[in-house]
Amino acid sequence: MNGERERLGSRLGFILLSAGCAIGCGNVWKFPWMTGQFGGGGFVLVYILCLLVLGLPVMIMEFALGRGSQASPIGMYQKLEKPGQKWHIHGWLALLGNIALMAFYTVVTGWMIYYFWSFLTGNNEGLTFVGMITDARVNVVFLGIAVLIGFGILCFDLQGGLERVAKYMMTALILLLVILAVRSATLPNAAEGLKFYLVPDFSKIDGSVVVGAMNQAFFTLSLGIGSMAIFGSYIDKERSLMGESINVIILDTTVAIVAGLIIFPACSSYGVEVGAGPALLFNTMATVFNNMVGGRLWGTLFFLFMVFAALSTELAVFENILAMVREKTGWSRPVGCIVCGETIFIVALTTALGYSVFKFQPFAEGTAWLDFWDFIVSTNLLPIGSLIFALFCCNKFGWGWDNFVAEANSGKGLKVRPWMKPIFRYVVPAVVAFLYVYGLVTFKWR
Repeated sequence: MNGERERLGSRLGFILLSAGCAIGCGNVWKFPWMTGQFGGGGFVLVYILCLLVLGLPVMIMEFALGRGSQASPIGMYQKLEKPGQKWHIHGWLALLGNIALMAFYTVVTGWMIYYFWSFLTGNNEGLTFVGMITDARVNVVFLGIAVLIGFGILCFDLQGGLERVAKYMMTALILLLVILAVRSATLPNAAEGLKFYLVPDFSKIDGSVVVGAMNQAFFTLSLGIGSMAIFGSYIDKERSLMGESINVIILDTTVAIVAGLIIFPACSSYGVEVGAGPALLFNTMATVFNNMVGGRLWGTLFFLFMVFAALSTELAVFENILAMVREKTGWSRPVGCIVCGETIFIVALTTALGYSVFKFQPFAEGTAWLDFWDFIVSTNLLPIGSLIFALFCCNKFGWGWDNFVAEANSGKGLKVRPWMKPIFRYVVPAVVAFLYVYGLVTFKWR
């Protein structure tokens, strides 16, 4: 890692790569099933509010920390904190958070690849979520494929590997998304699914819905564990960071909303239960395609889209882990990829085998390793990390408001205005802290 820091080659590459980190299973797998469990349109409304009030400020802060320090999340605190301070401890928590995220995310990516392969090869009849997750061989093999693809691409330099792949993959993802949404809207009884999804039922909005929406906002934007900070460190000061953050959030939210436009009309059309949880996407869409004329083709396209979505986040988080490890060890990209890939694969085996040979029930009945890792990341590290970013960026006992704003506003584009200071400094940390504690108190431990 000695010498000049790697750079992204274009603004488009930065936006698509950052959006790719945000766009992933959080949008097209987790967002729909959480929307189904939390009552539909009301959850969607609260989720969008959380993106604007909490997600946007924290994303600007992450980008500013990365660009201002020109370092990974571990190194950025050490460069920006005052002598004797201990903010850099969060940098190490960010590394652990990225690893914990990949402990289940890589397995979910493997599931997407498995479903895509099953439809492509015509082995989609009788395909079930339970049948897949309880098959140890399938889980281990496709976990290995997901990890190999990710770190294989990252072996190349930043512009020739990650940036180039992200541009093609994100373009294909958006194209497939539009095609599938149009097809789903033409299904019988699609209107009922759209009503559930888009029309808020305010009677269903309670504290649990708000906590779920906040955690989902941070999860889908990959905020709180430094995943965005690393991409901030790869860009110059030509553009201010508020405008760039808004671009990323618009892309991310569009994909999440349109994913629901695919899934909920399909649920309504084929009578599938919308509150099915993590199995919703797999069981729903397999049922839809297996009963549709030309279903094998549409199923192949849909799960190809899911693979692109999952890999976009996987690649971005892998890059974050790799950058932090290389910054501390001085390893080359290929060596870092081998070591990090092996580590992620071993840790993720807990989730891959968690429904068959390595069963573990951490919380209520039916929970497994996936729920444990998701609890560590979504319920704890993402909100805690976002709170730490807000405190560090906006107060004199951290980096400080003036330093943060100077970095965030460098370049052309939208600026952080003085009237926004109370939102960034007081509203964001207060709301995040309250909802975090409320979430722990109301969590279904058993």
